[in-house]
Amino acid sequence: MRYDLIVFDNDGVLVDSEPLSNTVLAGYLTELGHPTSYEDSLRDYLGGAVHRVHDLVYERTGRRLPAGFDDEYHARVFEAFRRELRPVPGVVGVLKTLTEEGVPYCVASSGSHERIRVGHRKTGLDRWFPDERVFSAQDVGRGKPAPDLFLHAAARSSVAPGRCVVIEDSPLGVQAARAAGMDVYGFTAMTPGSQLPGVTGLFSRMEELPGLLG
Repeated sequence: MRYDLIVFDNDGVLVDSEPLSNTVLAGYLTELGHPTSYEDSLRDYLGGAVHRVHDLVYERTGRRLPAGFDDEYHARVFEAFRRELRPVPGVVGVLKTLTEEGVPYCVASSGSHERIRVGHRKTGLDRWFPDERVFSAQDVGRGKPAPDLFLHAAARSSVAPGRCVVIEDSPLGVQAARAAGMDVYGFTAMTPGSQLPGVTGLFSRMEELPGLLG
């Protein structure tokens, strides 16, 4: 393959979590007096770390979210994950192909380490991602769209940014990958390609990915 490291986003790319987590987020924000639809949540928060929710709510309303917001939100999301979460169709085959061909890969997610692990245990993806292949926005000072997380993953994997490719499904993630100097392929199963400007290429089915990277 053309790259020395494949960097996967997690939510929406490895695990089919975006419908669950954004339904939970929209409902919880609405309960707190910040009316938010599912579509609003996708538009504003897809691909971002939880601090983005705090920042946008304060910017728009001048009100802070309650101190226990993060813990309650994550508890609700983890409950939904344990009930319903599934791997993205075709992703296990991609991971198997990369492993068989000896191509290094990792995950770099805006979610917390706990969120990543809860999702991976539920879907069986934990077998493909030992601790040394898991990177979270918790590990760096700034989440996406800043490049810090992807640069951290590359450095920890001893790979130059220009030899990495990122697999993303959110505008924030694409911005972060481009800012890191990495190629990025946009996964369009949930996000229209028109919302992912600047990508190296687009694909809608995971089975297409190995051919794009070859």
